[in-house]
Amino acid sequence: MSEQVYDSAASAEVLTGPDRTDPLPQTGDAPEGLGCHSGSEMARAARMAGQSEMLDQFARDYPQGPHDKPQSMCPAFGSLRVGLRMRRVATVLSGSACCVYGLTFVSHFYGARRSVGYVPFDSETLVTGKLFEDIRESVHQLADPDRFDAIVVTNLCVPTASGVPLRLLPDEIDGVRIVGIDVPGFGIPTHAEAKDVLAGAMLDYARREIEAGPVAAPEGGRSDRPTVTLLGEMFPADPMMIGAMLAPLGLAAGPVVPCREWRELYAALDCGAVAAIHPFYSAAVRVFEAAGRPVVGSAPVGVEGTRTWLAEIGAAFGLPADRVAAAQNAFLPAIRDALDKAPVQGRITVSGYEGSELLVARLLIESGAEVPYVGTACARSRWSEADAAWLEGQGTRVTFRASLEDDLAAMEGLRPDLAIGTTPVVQKAKALGVPALYFTNLISARPLMGPAGAGSLAQVINAAIAGKDRMDAMRAFFDGVGTGETAGVWEGAPNLHPEFRARYAKKLEKQARAAKAEQMI
Repeated sequence: MSEQVYDSAASAEVLTGPDRTDPLPQTGDAPEGLGCHSGSEMARAARMAGQSEMLDQFARDYPQGPHDKPQSMCPAFGSLRVGLRMRRVATVLSGSACCVYGLTFVSHFYGARRSVGYVPFDSETLVTGKLFEDIRESVHQLADPDRFDAIVVTNLCVPTASGVPLRLLPDEIDGVRIVGIDVPGFGIPTHAEAKDVLAGAMLDYARREIEAGPVAAPEGGRSDRPTVTLLGEMFPADPMMIGAMLAPLGLAAGPVVPCREWRELYAALDCGAVAAIHPFYSAAVRVFEAAGRPVVGSAPVGVEGTRTWLAEIGAAFGLPADRVAAAQNAFLPAIRDALDKAPVQGRITVSGYEGSELLVARLLIESGAEVPYVGTACARSRWSEADAAWLEGQGTRVTFRASLEDDLAAMEGLRPDLAIGTTPVVQKAKALGVPALYFTNLISARPLMGPAGAGSLAQVINAAIAGKDRMDAMRAFFDGVGTGETAGVWEGAPNLHPEFRARYAKKLEKQARAAKAEQMI
């Protein structure tokens, strides 16, 4: 076994594997030379390696859209972030060095403050099965019950396609739980849904522990009221606001899943109902339903959303109608007042990959905005049906598994007063002189629920729409400097080489024909 090496640039701790001088060695090729953008080719290799059952479950949980590979960041970032945010949980990645470097870089960019374990490999250890032995050795090396409650081991694309069997790892070592998951880009479409992969795996492990005997109580003790577990990451103020709205019903807000520590998983399962605030947690819902917990979709956003949500929560607990009405009467006027005091005027398109796009659109419409298009990278589910139906009733086109091309076409065709979307959508909108806001950093970072959420978006939305004149001035200032390969100030005509473009197009066409011929063989 090689010595442990710590690389501060990538914050990845190499636990074991081929002896190299480079702490982040370049790995061997994927099966048949495939890379992580090979889509269906990579999936075919995984099925040949015995991963069909897992991929079929992924297909049921996270139905594919128009693309067979992600258009956003690596999906494994979602599950990695969930693990890194949990106390007393270690994370180990098995994948190509470039993937591990990128994932650790992004995770630390978003505030992770701990190392990520990494088990490197080369072509020999991948093919001979030595990689699995190295992974098993690494978890034994890490399993210190004084430091960790659990260790999460994640297979990225290449080990998944090669059939590295994390299911054969021990369930626990010296009291430290071992949770192995596969998060391949060719099976998990978005990083949001990768959060569900880990959340579902942890909930399932915790459910089996509960069935086996007594488990640890929550750090703050059990609630004296029935609880509602909240499914989906949200702004920190939202769970408190939901708890306040549940109080008149005689209920309390339970843990938020994904959880921050292991014992919260027990409390999450010990609930009376689950609120699927984010509708894409298919694996987690499956565990809750197996435990006999009813699941309620949508969320308490705006007046109409809150009214319906409180009624459905009441029905899930079998509460009397007058108690539900009292809770509605306690909060709906305050929400209406907040909306009236912070109106939003303008045409807005909404798109993103967080899973809360439909909720944001509902809140914007109740604030007075026109929202003709909502695109979400997540798939349609039964927990998003109510929101989709409400939006469509308002004249909004809702596109599930929306591609970047869908979002760009909607923005360019509708020319809204404001485009809310992902980085490439915002970039394109600003290039066209359309005010735009990045969904993840500027919209998700605000409360949405109840009275607190009702007026939270108006200030940033109205300020962005009011910046249209500034966008026009910038476009006028930079007019004529060119775009793409002609960008910049030229003394003469730009040096264009259309023959290079034509030659490269022929090369791509030849490669496509060769690939098609191989498929036919």
